[in-house]
Amino acid sequence: MHTALVALVAVWLDRLLGEPQRLHPLVGFGRLAGGIERAFYGGGELTPRARRWRGVTALALAVLPFVAGAWAVVQTPLVGVAAEVALVYLALGGRSLEEHARRVAEALEAGALEEARRRVGDMVSRDTEAMEPEDVARAAVESVLENGNDAVFGTLFWYLLAGAPGVMLYRLSNTLDAMWGYRTPRYLHFGWAAARLDDALNYLPARLTALTYALLGRFEAALRCWRAQGAAWESANAGPVMAAGAGALGVRLGGPAVYHGALKARPALGEGRTPRATDIARATALVRRGTWLWLGVFMTGALIGA
Repeated sequence: MHTALVALVAVWLDRLLGEPQRLHPLVGFGRLAGGIERAFYGGGELTPRARRWRGVTALALAVLPFVAGAWAVVQTPLVGVAAEVALVYLALGGRSLEEHARRVAEALEAGALEEARRRVGDMVSRDTEAMEPEDVARAAVESVLENGNDAVFGTLFWYLLAGAPGVMLYRLSNTLDAMWGYRTPRYLHFGWAAARLDDALNYLPARLTALTYALLGRFEAALRCWRAQGAAWESANAGPVMAAGAGALGVRLGGPAVYHGALKARPALGEGRTPRATDIARATALVRRGTWLWLGVFMTGALIGA
């Protein structure tokens, strides 16, 4: 019951308050990680193996002290439960995801394409300057579906499995993957450990997220897209999530997109029509309903266990 109640309160706080607008801990962690990267990256003479080991060391130094600290804090009498709620709340990003998506949808619906491009640029890493309205809507829906796993379901999964230390490990690893997990000349070897750890931590949550989307949408279509298309995506975890989500919504995602000035071929995901501005709200509603479904499962399991 304790775990279910903490998760419920943390989600409620996220819905009520959203992310802190100033002094967000993950922003501070990002600055710390940048300093660790500068200290451990090394010069151009390093071999790929040496660079990889430096990345492993940097990852351990960035993450493990905070995981140990989370374990110690929640053991503390009186403040332990409050700290646990705070850690889970700060790791969640459901309301922030909705707010970013809503701004994109509102700009599209108002015909403000430049504003919509700028807003969706806050959500995705691809180039947005030449996007047409359907490209903006597609990018926003993809981001909502993928980040529903990263910002909500993955956090809840690891809290259920490993408590506050598990949440800390998951969210910090996810943040480092977003910083170091690119297959670029700089990060191909240094970011290898961060990318692999994030892949491992997201393997089960991603598939549970895909199942959640299927249960709350067009079930058969979602499963069909997941089976047929999920493995073709570059990310073994994002593929099932977005394929199932696209099938659940009845839209077609994926396809070519521009990253860092170069056109990148991507497989198609989902089935049906091209996304519109209204589909952005449908995607956020899918994540929101999934969140309440998970909390309902948590509470039901707690009551049965009690």
